Amino acid sequence: MENRVHNEFQEKMCLLVTSFAEELPDRINEIEVIWNRLRIGWDATVLQELHRAVHNLVGTGKTFGFPQLSVEAHALEQILKNLMQKSASADDLQLNRILQQILELKKISAEKESSTVSDISQTIVDEDSFFSDPNPSNLIFVVDDDAEAAQELALQLRYYGYEVEVFNHLDKFRIAIKDKPSAIILMETEFPEDEMGGIHVMEEIQRELTQPAQVIFISVHDNMDYRLGAVRAGSVAYFTKPFNPVELIGQLDLITASQIQDSFRILMVDDSPAVLSYHAAILEQAGMVVKAVTESMNLMAVLSDFNPDLILMDLYMPGCNGIELAKVIRQMDGFVSTPIVYLSSENDFNTQFEALSLSGDDFLVRPIDPRHLVSAITSRVMRARSLRSLMVHDGLTSLLNHTALKEELVREAVRSIRLDTPMSFALVDIDSFTKINNKYGHAAGDRVIKSLSRLLKQRLRGTDIIGRYGGEEFAVIMNDTDAASAAKVIDEIRNVFSRLLHLSQDEEFSVSFSCGIADLAHFPDAASLSEAADKALFQAKQRGRNKVVVNTDD
Repeated sequence: MENRVHNEFQEKMCLLVTSFAEELPDRINEIEVIWNRLRIGWDATVLQELHRAVHNLVGTGKTFGFPQLSVEAHALEQILKNLMQKSASADDLQLNRILQQILELKKISAEKESSTVSDISQTIVDEDSFFSDPNPSNLIFVVDDDAEAAQELALQLRYYGYEVEVFNHLDKFRIAIKDKPSAIILMETEFPEDEMGGIHVMEEIQRELTQPAQVIFISVHDNMDYRLGAVRAGSVAYFTKPFNPVELIGQLDLITASQIQDSFRILMVDDSPAVLSYHAAILEQAGMVVKAVTESMNLMAVLSDFNPDLILMDLYMPGCNGIELAKVIRQMDGFVSTPIVYLSSENDFNTQFEALSLSGDDFLVRPIDPRHLVSAITSRVMRARSLRSLMVHDGLTSLLNHTALKEELVREAVRSIRLDTPMSFALVDIDSFTKINNKYGHAAGDRVIKSLSRLLKQRLRGTDIIGRYGGEEFAVIMNDTDAASAAKVIDEIRNVFSRLLHLSQDEEFSVSFSCGIADLAHFPDAASLSEAADKALFQAKQRGRNKVVVNTDD
C-alpha cells in the first residue's frame, strides 16, 4: 500500500513537470506579447501584468527543473520592479536590456535544456522521512520509585479512561518503552540511584527512538536546572508537586487529541495552476486537506465554508495582490487570527518585511524544499490550534466553551439554511448535580462531568460539535440530522450514561441526565433554536428528569 501511494505521488510530480515543460513556450510567448503591448504604449497596469508573468517563472523555473530559466527571469523581474517603483517609462538602455532578457528566456525554452523529469524526481525526498504520523495512544506509563504515589496517580488516570502501566524501576521501563514507543510517559525526575535519573534515562531513550516519545515530567524541584534538563529530554510539560490532577488530565487530553486531530486544512491562493498543483500535491501527501483558489477575487466564496487552519498565498496576483487580500481577510470575523503565510519567489527583504507587517505571519521563498514547506506549515498550524484551543476550549473537558459553541451554532445554522440541510441542537444537563457535589465532593463531580464529556465524544460523530455550555450543562450541534434522529441518538447515550458507575472513596453511585432538542425545521435561526432547546430541557426536568424531550412548537 505504501509503495503504491509513493509511486502515485512520484507519477503526479513527473506529470506536473512534463506539463510545465510543454507549456513553457506559451508562457514565454505570453510575456513577449505583453511586452510588445507595453512598447507600443507605456502603461503602468500593463507593466504590472508583465511583472506578474515574469515573477511566476522565477520560482517555478527552478522548481520544475529549469534553474537557468529562474536566473534569467529573476534578472528581468528586477528591471521591471525598478521601473514600477520609479513610476517611469523605460529609457533606451532599459528597453534593450528587457528585450535581451526576453530573448534569453525564449532561447532556454527552445532548448529545453534539462532532463526535467529526472531532476524534479531528485528534489522530491522520500516522503516517509517527513510525511509520518505518530500512532495515537491512550496508554500511559507512570514511572516513579514511590509505589504508593504511582498507584494513586494510576487510579486517578483510570477514572478518566486511560490505560495505565506503572513502573517503579527504570530498567523495567527501558524494556517496556521499546515495545510500546507510542505510550505517553509520566516520569518522576528523581530516583534513588540518580537525583536526575528520570531526565537522564529519557535523554538516552529519545536518542534511540525513531519518533520522539511524549513525556511529562513530575518533580518536587522547580528550578532552572531541572526544567532545562526536562526540555532537553523532550518534555512536553512539567508539573511540580503538589499538582492538581485535573490539570494533568487536561494536558493528557491535549496530547491524545493532537495525535488523532483532524487533518490540517490549507487554503492556497495563487494565479499559477502549476504552482498550486505542485505544492498541493506535497501538502496532500503529508495528510493535509488542500483547497486551491486561482482567482483571488473568488476567495470569499470558499473561505467560510472551508474554514482553513492556514492560508498560503502568493504575493503578486492580478485583481488583488497578496497584501491586499490579507487585509481583507483580517477584517472578516472569524479569521482575525488565522495564520497567513506568503509563498513567493520574492526575495527582497524590504518587500517581505512590508508583507509581514501588513497582516502576514510568515514568508516562504520559492522554490522551497518539500520538507521545509511541510515543517513550516505544520508548526504554524499546530501553534495556531494550540492558541485557539486555549481560547475556545473548556479546561476540564477540552470541549468547546460556551462562547465558542454559540459562535459555531450561528455559523452552522447559516450554513444549513443556505444548503437547505437539517440541523438539530441538543442541550444536555446532568440531573441533581448539586447533590452530587455536596454528597461526594467536587472532585467526584468533576469526574462525572469528564465521564459524560468522554461518552459524548465517543458516541457522537466526528462531524457533531460538542461544547460545555455551563457547569454541568453540555450542548451538541448535529448537522444533517433532524430532531427525531437526534433524539434517538441522545437517548441511547442517556441510557448508557445512567448505567455507568462512578466511584467516590469506596462508594459507587450512578448519575443521569436530561436533554432538550430542537431543529431548524421548526425554528428559523440560531437564537430561536437555542431558546427552543432550553425550553425542551426544562420540560424534561419537569417530567421527572432522565428524559429526552423534543420541542416542535414553532
